[in-house]
Amino acid sequence: MRIAIDASRTTVQRVTGTEQYAIRLIRALIDLNSQHEFILYFRDPPSADLFPPHERVTHRVIPFPRAWTHLRFAAALWRDRPDVTFVPAHTLPVYFPGQAVVTVHDLGFRYFPEAHPTLSRFYLDWTTRYSAGRANVVLADSRATADDLTLFFNIARDKIEVVYPGVDVPPSPSYPTVREKYRLPERYFLFLGTLQPRKNIAVIVQSYLRWRAAHPDDLVGLVLAGGKGWLYDDKWAEGLPGVQMTGYIDEADKSALYAGALALVFPSLYEGFGFPVVEAMRCGTPVITSNTSSLPELAGHAGLLVNPLDVGEIADAMTKIAADEGLRQRMIAKGHEQAAQFTWERAAEQAMAALESAVK
Repeated sequence: MRIAIDASRTTVQRVTGTEQYAIRLIRALIDLNSQHEFILYFRDPPSADLFPPHERVTHRVIPFPRAWTHLRFAAALWRDRPDVTFVPAHTLPVYFPGQAVVTVHDLGFRYFPEAHPTLSRFYLDWTTRYSAGRANVVLADSRATADDLTLFFNIARDKIEVVYPGVDVPPSPSYPTVREKYRLPERYFLFLGTLQPRKNIAVIVQSYLRWRAAHPDDLVGLVLAGGKGWLYDDKWAEGLPGVQMTGYIDEADKSALYAGALALVFPSLYEGFGFPVVEAMRCGTPVITSNTSSLPELAGHAGLLVNPLDVGEIADAMTKIAADEGLRQRMIAKGHEQAAQFTWERAAEQAMAALESAVK
């Protein structure tokens, strides 16, 4: 087959979960060393080391200022006529030839419409509905996302393949180096992600303050690691005792940040796939996370599941981990076992099977 892949998200300056997914899955598809030919389409020139060189991989850089997907990428597909087009981030072109596979990561905009600018929300809704309908196969990051696609857009369940992303965290500089860089406290609970309403930041902070009030002699901080997102509110965390904000975290520093934490506190209100949960487990960090959306799938029996709206329940989970080193070590061992299931090799094999089935 000749497989066209939208690689436009792989060259952005600041990589988040969606961009990391595209980069790692494309690399893993190439590493399968199949007999298929790949054509990678970029809006901006990729760095020389972004993807491994391969005789069956062609790079096409097609710059365009606006509506790149629907105009420039679509025109290239009409010219090249691949057997199947794969878009790893929601949006297929409006008009293009042939078969298609698309990944839908989450439908958070349906649960939290207020967390998106109005035009952005309408665009997300329309493009997700259209792309899921137009594609021959839809890859969903979790069973929760697959269920949402059927619930909100009436996508047939047999058209959806649940393909969990791989999760790994690159080795970091030594922990003392990272600790000094971000001025981390000696002991801390950690949240890592964009600071926005869906991530439940206000409740995380309230839970920590309740835990701190119950343990005034235990000098454990709360580190909120990540950039400020849409609708961030200074009142959530600014100037509160023990709460520290790092700003955006370099990808290379994440594993040390996880490994130095007492626990990851991640009671997000909704996740199509919560990368920090699996990343933390892979780094040997216990996880407190929500009993909603995809998060129970990811944590399995390795994490402490909580009601994300219950401050007392979250604070109690923090107490259990801080007070019981035996529990913490058992959670670390289970976390390593759980995280080992999420590999890019497995994701690539499943994605390739979906691409082949789309053509058949």
